Order: sequence, then structure tokens, then C-alpha cells
Amino acid sequence: MPDEPAKEPEATVEPVVEAELVEDPTPTAAPPEPADTGYTAGGVPTFDSVREKIETRYGTAIGAAELDAETPEGRTVEEQYEARQRAAAERLAQIRESMRKPESQ
Repeated sequence: MPDEPAKEPEATVEPVVEAELVEDPTPTAAPPEPADTGYTAGGVPTFDSVREKIETRYGTAIGAAELDAETPEGRTVEEQYEARQRAAAERLAQIRESMRKPESQ
């Protein structure tokens, strides 16, 4: 049967599914408030944002100082500072003593 025409594949027909439109159950609320950027509409930083920046920088500085004090170099600097403080106190004591000369003339 070489003279038979080639059969075309049958198209598959999907069944029709009925749907129902349902409204969104969430009530329509006011639009969400804009995210706090730390600045007013005029571009001025808010008090809270400035305070937060200061506290962050202060905390970072305290942490860096604590870490530096734990290193050998940090301990050497601390020892040098203490030696200078002792020398300054001794010199101040000498100056004060020299100012207490007796007034017996």
C-alpha cells in the first residue's frame, strides 16, 4: 500500500476547566509607609540616624582599641605611655618642691 497518504498526528484536545473569579480576601489598606532612610524629605539627617552613626563609630573604636591592646605592639605602646606618665609625675613633683623654698632671708 505504498499509495496511501501519510496520516497526520491527531491533535490532543484538553478538557475545558471552568473557573471562578474570586476577589482578594485581604482588605485594601493604606499604602505601606516608606522605609526610614534616616533623612527628612528636605535631605536633613534625623536625630536617630545621627545617634546611630555615632554609636556605631564609638563601638567600632572601642573594639579596635581592645584588639590593639591585646597585640605585642599594643602592649609596648601602653608600657611607653605609662613610663612617660611616671616621668611626668616625677618632674612635676620636682618642680613643686623647687617652688617651696624657705623664705628665711
